[in-house]
Amino acid sequence: MRLEQAGAFKVFTDVRSGKAMDRPGLEALLAYARRGDTLAVVRLDRSLAELLAMVTILKERSIGLLSLEEKIDTTSAAGELVFHIFGAIAHFERRLIAKRTKDAIAAAQTRGKRPGRHPVDMDKVKAALKLVEAGLSPTKAAKQLGLGRSTVYREMNLASIRRPPHST
Repeated sequence: MRLEQAGAFKVFTDVRSGKAMDRPGLEALLAYARRGDTLAVVRLDRSLAELLAMVTILKERSIGLLSLEEKIDTTSAAGELVFHIFGAIAHFERRLIAKRTKDAIAAAQTRGKRPGRHPVDMDKVKAALKLVEAGLSPTKAAKQLGLGRSTVYREMNLASIRRPPHST
C-alpha cells in the first residue's frame, strides 16, 4: 500500500525470509528495471552487506534506491551518504542485539537455567502412542499426558502409526 501511495506503478514481492537466497521477486524486479528507474522499498531491513551489494548493483545499472521509512534517496550524493550511514548504524544495532542475547543466555546458564526448548519426555510420548493405538484421539492423548498435539502427531508419523478411524 505504501509503495502504491508513493507512486509505484509495479510492485514486486518476496514472501520468503530475508536470509533465503532464493528471491524470485527481487530477480524479477532486477530483470524489469531499466536505466533511470528508481527502486522504492518500504524500509531498509536487510544486512549491511546485502544492502551495500544491492546498491552497488543498482548504481552500476543507473537505478536509484528510495527508502520510504528512512527517507533516503540514493539518486543524490547526500542520499547515498545517508544510506551508508544508516546501513552502518543498523549493522551496529544488530551486532549489539546479538551480543546482548548471548550475554543473557550465558547469565541464565550460570543461574542454572536452560534457555530454549526443553527435551520431550519420551516416556510420555510412548504412553501417548499406546493410547492412540488403543483408540484414543491424538488430541486427547496429548492433553491427558501434558504433551503438545503436534508432538504426538510428529511422533506418530515417526513411528508410522496411523490414527484409528474411530478414535475417541
